[in-house]
Amino acid sequence: MIEQIRGLEDLKSLAGARQAETAVAFDLSQRREQAAAGVPAAGQGAGVAAQIALARRESPARGSRLLGLATALTGMPHTFAAFRAGLVNEWRATLIVKDTICLSIEDRAGVDEELAADTGALDGLGDRAIIAAVRAAAYRRDPASVAKRASRAVGERCVSLRPAPDTMTCLTALLPAAQGVAAYAALCRDADTARSAGDHRSRGQVMADTLVERVTGTPGGVTGVQIQLVMTDHTLLQAGAEPARLPGYGTIPAEQARTIALTAPGETDSNLWVRRLYTAPGTGELVAMDSTARLFPPARKRFLQIRDDTCRTPYCDDAPIRHHDHVTAWHDGGPTSTRNGQGLCEACNHTKETPGWTAKAVPGPRHTVATTTPTGHTYHSTAPPLPGTGMGKLLNEQLLHGESSPPCPPARTLSVQVLGRVLPSEPVRRPAEPERRHNELRTRRRERAAP
Repeated sequence: MIEQIRGLEDLKSLAGARQAETAVAFDLSQRREQAAAGVPAAGQGAGVAAQIALARRESPARGSRLLGLATALTGMPHTFAAFRAGLVNEWRATLIVKDTICLSIEDRAGVDEELAADTGALDGLGDRAIIAAVRAAAYRRDPASVAKRASRAVGERCVSLRPAPDTMTCLTALLPAAQGVAAYAALCRDADTARSAGDHRSRGQVMADTLVERVTGTPGGVTGVQIQLVMTDHTLLQAGAEPARLPGYGTIPAEQARTIALTAPGETDSNLWVRRLYTAPGTGELVAMDSTARLFPPARKRFLQIRDDTCRTPYCDDAPIRHHDHVTAWHDGGPTSTRNGQGLCEACNHTKETPGWTAKAVPGPRHTVATTTPTGHTYHSTAPPLPGTGMGKLLNEQLLHGESSPPCPPARTLSVQVLGRVLPSEPVRRPAEPERRHNELRTRRRERAAP
């Protein structure tokens, strides 16, 4: 069985190498076709990476990285041969390319020859050892380019948020080394001070709470930020168990949703607002009105944000909605309606507008868009199920079998509540007795959630 596992790993590398070769060949063929069609050199290659991504069931943003990796990798014969033979896997081949991408083609080929990965020189090395070897070889070839890349990386600093299990999130900051180390050291120092003073929280808990307090200005909470929840009336008002949806995060348990909606430390509910939407029985399709406006009005934009949640391009559900797009373009007669509208990230909206790409809304139990690429391949995207519909698996199966609409089971018209809260900017004092305060809040929440 161990031999079989190793053989399958080698097969994965061989398939990955073949996939990279095919991607590069497809890119070249598309560029030739675009050149023959009179597309300027600067515009050639547009949309190619997105087509590769959809074929690999990846987001268009990742498609650009995959095509770039394939292009650079096929230009490094020793590393590519090692990848094809299974001496390095796709991840480690990516590490080699990543740390040589700033070099010229000649210098990159020189590093490739120096590493000689196809001779087994990297056999047994882990990720850190491979990165160190590649960086050292790259710096010897062109120290100026490596230094320039490091200085340019400062401009890529950013903060990102990713969902984590159990209604948690990963807040990540990409910072210059000195700033990142200084911030972490400050959190560690304050946590050690608090612990030595008798704080009952763990070191990690103190660091996390201190980070939130310093960023928001409010101990244990957020300030001046609008939070929205999408839930059924049964979950909100009758202590139902149907999960809710937190835009920008995903599905959260019903009890956690009620806690966010009805309880804020030290605050009343005077700043809570509710917007009610209705869904069609059995299908969970949101009901809305058409508009004759050229641009989506604010209320309809909010509707698309709530319905689609994230970018509607297949496999691109990690990207937030930045553009409110007409599925059938306005200049092609597409109306400004919720059925002809979809939420897209900026990159996917630009890709959709390149020549050869078409999209149309198709019949389905929930809002469904069919996107066709220049090669004629069609991909479907269906709006995520709303809380309370309970139709996710059933609807997906019906879509796969080509059914235009499902039979409507006996069901009441669903009322979907969209709750928002903007917490005030005044700091909220931390309770002197956390456990007692927590118990009081739980009691108040149960009373409010009672039928």
